[in-house]
Amino acid sequence: MTIAQHKVVSIHYKVVDVASGETIDSSEGGEPMVYLHGAQNIIPGLEAALEGKQVGDEFEVTVAAADAYGDYSEDRVQKVPREAFTGVEEIEPGMAFTAQTAQGPINLIVTEVEEEMITVDANHPLAGKSLAFSVSVASIRDASEEELEHGHVHGAGGHHH
Repeated sequence: MTIAQHKVVSIHYKVVDVASGETIDSSEGGEPMVYLHGAQNIIPGLEAALEGKQVGDEFEVTVAAADAYGDYSEDRVQKVPREAFTGVEEIEPGMAFTAQTAQGPINLIVTEVEEEMITVDANHPLAGKSLAFSVSVASIRDASEEELEHGHVHGAGGHHH
């Protein structure tokens, strides 16, 4: 069986930040990641690289930022008044918040703290980064009707990223 639209695939993987050589994430020593192929459950560049692969295949692929978590956008960095953080006593750089917006929830990271203004960055932490994946395909199966309807995997090992 090969990886194609509507297949449920489990992979072992390691992701490295190309620029720093730092390992960002790895399934080593844990459960493989399970996803529904063709449902945009994973970043486009990795999904494209997995297309047509078979169980036991091992490969490496470098995914450019645009095909991973998008380019880094200065427009997503904003200064907001400290009052916006009501109920938060200590605000420090590196803290993550979820802001409810008209477009749905956005994750923000505090990058700078001044007396009146707090600088927040809504870019994905991996935006602007090229990512190198080492992947091995653990299993492939047909998706169930329900999985296809819901657009993601159900049961053991199915989790969202």
